[in-house]
Amino acid sequence: MKKIILVLTTILLSISQVIYAQEKKHFSVGVNINQVQNDFGLGLHTTSPYFANNSVAVKLGANIQWLQHIDKNETIWSPYYNIQLGFRSRHPIIKDRLSVYAEGGTVLLFPNAIFSNKRTIFGGYGLLGLEFSANKKIGYFIELGGMGTGALADKIPTKPIYSNGFTSSFGIRFIL
Repeated sequence: MKKIILVLTTILLSISQVIYAQEKKHFSVGVNINQVQNDFGLGLHTTSPYFANNSVAVKLGANIQWLQHIDKNETIWSPYYNIQLGFRSRHPIIKDRLSVYAEGGTVLLFPNAIFSNKRTIFGGYGLLGLEFSANKKIGYFIELGGMGTGALADKIPTKPIYSNGFTSSFGIRFIL
């Protein structure tokens, strides 16, 4: 997992250096609380400087999610992880204050061995977001969308799906 995170970070930084040189904009980093289907989660992400007429960016995010399930007649929350790499296209509504954006990309799941026999699962995601900037360094956002991975918790008797369906997220982003 460390190798995958290192490779994805290197790719994002490499792309972003070219973008940064062209547009002279800034990176942003953020934290979020999210829900993917029924699974609660927390995440961190970084967004490249916007390019292509200041409307497109690359986002790399990592989340820890918790799958709630029954194990030996006890309800437990088992953690699992995902990494998202996507492209974001934004449209400012009120300059430097309010913007809407659409984002889509790939997701890589790292299931927990407690509930799955698979080590990794690939999928995709898409979302619509709204960001309000309190000032030039801080922005608050809400995102609604969907994720599809085909993931099944195959070690649990009912084999429930996870990381599929409706997603919601809100958080704060810091412009560096």
